[in-house]
This record gives sequence, structure tokens and C-alpha cells, in this order.
Amino acid sequence: METETIYGQVIAKANNYQAVPGKEGQKRIIKNDRIREYEKSFCLQCRKYRGKRIAGRFKLFIRVWQSSSRFDLDNALKTILDCLQMVEAITNDSLCFEIHAEKRIDRRNPRVEFGLEEINEQKNIFSPNKASINHFYLRDE
Repeated sequence: METETIYGQVIAKANNYQAVPGKEGQKRIIKNDRIREYEKSFCLQCRKYRGKRIAGRFKLFIRVWQSSSRFDLDNALKTILDCLQMVEAITNDSLCFEIHAEKRIDRRNPRVEFGLEEINEQKNIFSPNKASINHFYLRDE
């Protein structure tokens, strides 16, 4: 699996929306400048997965180095999945069926390291096929 690193502190979308006037006096919710800047930075840095257009189920493997322990890992995941959709690495973040995530602290160099793995729905190691079960449990035989 190919990995990619995006430098900069992930900005949580949940905390970075603002209400602005909309039509007929109603309010609209839009992204603020901080989240837009992070998305722009992500798009400029993402090269290995840009345009892959993964259109089936996939797994996300990710390590998020935050500048402080006060940042939430779950909020970072949504931002990253949305950014991956923006660069067309994936066609839809709803196709993410598995996430392996770690949060780490690096005050001087916050970043995200991630990899994507397509899930081959034809292979099922838990099928009742005896050969598949033996292959799964037997290591050196």
C-alpha cells in the first residue's frame, strides 16, 4: 500500500463553520477561512492519490500527528475524507468501510500520513471454504 504525507495541522470541520446571512433573512452555514486554507493546502500537497477515483469500498489507514492533545481524532477523520473526495482520490467518502486510525502528538510538525486500500469483495477469508480457512490460520505450512 502506498502512503502519503500531508503537512500541517488538520482543521476540524465541526468547529470551523460560520453562520452568514442567506436568502430572505435566513442564515446559511459556510466553512470559515481556516478550513478552506487547510483544504487548499491538502489539495496542493496530495499527489500520490490524486485522481485515483477509488469507486468501490475501501479501508483508510491513517496516523494523525496533532500539535496538541486537545484536538480530536474523529473530527480530523471527516476533514481528511472530505479532502480525499476533493482531490478525487475517492469518489465518495461513504464507501469507506474500515478505518485504522492513530493519534500522535508532534508540536513542531503536525501532519497526516495515510494510505487507502480497496476492499476486494470477491475475496472473503471468512467464507466456509475449507482451503480459505486453513490458509488463514496456518502460517508456515
